[in-house]
Amino acid sequence: MMNKDTEKSSKEINEVEIFVSKSLRFGVLVSGAVILLGLVLFLSSGEGGYPGDSYPTRLRDIFAGAFDMKPFGIILAGLVLLICTPIMRVGISALVFIKEKDWLYVGISTVVFFILVSGFFFGK
Repeated sequence: MMNKDTEKSSKEINEVEIFVSKSLRFGVLVSGAVILLGLVLFLSSGEGGYPGDSYPTRLRDIFAGAFDMKPFGIILAGLVLLICTPIMRVGISALVFIKEKDWLYVGISTVVFFILVSGFFFGK
């Protein structure tokens, strides 16, 4: 039989898993909607919003193009959001481990989070 502490811990773990699952689902749905919007604009206008075969490659240019409603900028912004979704999951996990006072996993997930973020911003 499970005691009250084990029951409470099991319930908290299920709540955390559901929250993480909903966060990932939300990230994927939002990024998919943004990509779909960009695709619809591209198909309806027939152009990407940039001259020739060019498209933005820096984050600042991608989001500036998205705010200017340029189809390629919107599609790329959706892809950036999709890439950020698993990074967000690792960050949420670190916060959950802080709440649970599981310091080993706080350290591990924090290191992984910073590696992912630095790879995102400084990787080529």
